Amino acid sequence: MSDVTPPARILVVEDDPGMRMLILRVLQSSGFVVRGAQDGNEMWQAIDSAPFDLVILDVMLPGANGLDLCRTLRTRSQVPVIMVSARGEELDRVLGLELGADDYVAKPFGQKELLARVRAVLRRGGAGPASQPASPRREMLRFDGWSLDLRRRELSDPEGAAVELSGAEHDLLASFLENPQRVIGRDRLLELSRTRLGDVSDRSVDVLVSRLRRKLGSDSEALIRTVRGLGYIFVADVERV
Repeated sequence: MSDVTPPARILVVEDDPGMRMLILRVLQSSGFVVRGAQDGNEMWQAIDSAPFDLVILDVMLPGANGLDLCRTLRTRSQVPVIMVSARGEELDRVLGLELGADDYVAKPFGQKELLARVRAVLRRGGAGPASQPASPRREMLRFDGWSLDLRRRELSDPEGAAVELSGAEHDLLASFLENPQRVIGRDRLLELSRTRLGDVSDRSVDVLVSRLRRKLGSDSEALIRTVRGLGYIFVADVERV
């Protein structure tokens, strides 16, 4: 039996034929299995026909735009999503994150930047050739009745029910749990969680914290406190198992 990890499967949803072909060639030449789609209809057909480890989704598409597609996709799957658009304003990045995207790349972008972001998102999701061996230590982190399994990347609430997290949300929570009862600045959180979603001065971390708080329920404001002008602090005790 082979121990070789199969290459990650990536779906590229881009209506511009030239741009779509360029992205597909860059990814394919780097060892990924790729498929292209020109609009939402082709995206759903592709997703229904085969599993994917990552979706690269353009914002400006004919018919349903990328933001609407991302919103709908999040109701069906937790597959990582990288939004791509020439509209690089902070508001667009924030909206994409609010809808559940894991990263946002503004056009024009370099091939090396795209590949770096793809590999970073795949690492967070534990998929494909970019994944790293799981750490043998500190596999489970417990806090306030909750449990985060670092190897399986699974969060369980105090009743034992699974709570789905995106790759970015998981990394952010893991960063908090690895640094409990310490004030962490937004720039440091970006570095720790590898969610490089634009300049550290934007609201990327604030959006991710808001998403994570919603997943943690009504007591999340007490768990993750805002330290005005500095960043955030995770106040609960953390047990490492």
